Order: sequence, then structure tokens, then C-alpha cells
Amino acid sequence: MLIVCAGTATEVGKTWVGAAALTELRTRGHRVAARKPAQSFDPADDHALDADVLGDATGEAGDVVCLPARTYAVPMAPPMAAAALGRPVPTLQELLDELRWPEPEPAVRWLETVGGPRSPIAADGDAVDLIGRLEPRKVVLVADAGLGAINAVRLSIAPIREQGHDPIVVLNRFDEANDLHRRNAAWLLGDDVVTLLSVAALVDVLEQAL
Repeated sequence: MLIVCAGTATEVGKTWVGAAALTELRTRGHRVAARKPAQSFDPADDHALDADVLGDATGEAGDVVCLPARTYAVPMAPPMAAAALGRPVPTLQELLDELRWPEPEPAVRWLETVGGPRSPIAADGDAVDLIGRLEPRKVVLVADAGLGAINAVRLSIAPIREQGHDPIVVLNRFDEANDLHRRNAAWLLGDDVVTLLSVAALVDVLEQAL
């Protein structure tokens, strides 16, 4: 099962959600793998690269999850980071051609995009374009549970639905004791958005689809 994970924006926790979900699926006995076609980072930050975090969850090396040639030490969208570094800027087709999964194929193939749905991942494409080309079984959209969640989810979900997918929305950092978080979740559910409030709930939904 191919799953594409996008975020409503950068820094909403999609890598954390992905790593936690993959760790639990692996604990339950499912073979999993993760890929991130391109990534960029701020070399001044001291936290692990997204590919390393995902690799720790799946048992893969970080440079397998995201190729070194597609890892850019500039905090910009990958195609802009590549240009700023004077390196070749990949096209969407090149990223797709580089995508390799383990053999035999794992039960869960998790692909993480960058930034928000319309953040460029290649010279000629963004996460929405990538979803359209890959035709995944499931699309997971990670959003922050706090202020602005409803607007962010509505704006992000629309172009994904145009691709024929109804994303599973995970409200990251959801706190049941927080009145705003509860109201955001209720409003999204009233919008007929599949809204989950924990990684555990996400894992259950994904496992049922296997």
C-alpha cells in the first residue's frame, strides 16, 4: 500500500507523525519502508534530517530514504535550494525515476513530501502534482491542531480532492483538554473531513486497509 504524506505547511510534524506510525506498524509485524524524494534543511539546526528520522522508524539508512544528491543544506523548497547551491534542479519525472522500493515490496510504502501541498518539490511540480502521478492508495494530511487549523486544512485538502483522493487528516499535537483543539476537530468533522486525533488512530485506519 502506497501512502503519500503531506502537511498543511512546513513544521507541522509530518515527519514525526510518519515515523511514529511506521514504528508502530513495524512493531505490529508489518514490513514498512519510507521515501522522501527531496529534502532541504538549515545546517544551523541541530535536529536530525527528516530522512534519518524516517529511516530510524523503518530500519533503513537515511541516504536510502532520501538520496544525498537530493538533500540540500539550504532552508528553502528543494528546487530553490538546489539552484541556490548551483546544483542541478530535478524535474518531477527525475524524482519519480529515482524512486526505488525494497524487494519484495513492503506492506506499507510511505512517501513524504515537503512543506505544504503547493510547496515546490521539483522544478515543475509540487506535492499535489506528485500525488497525481503516483496515485497512492491513501493520502495523509498532517495539520497543527491549534489556531488556523480549519483554514489550513480546507485550503490544503481542496487540490488533493481534485486529484480524486479524500485525505486522512491528522491533527498533530491534539490536546483533548484544549477547547480550541476540540472545536477545530468538531468543525472539520462537520465538514465531512476524515479527522484523526492521534497516531494510534491513524495506524488503526491504515492497518484496516492492508
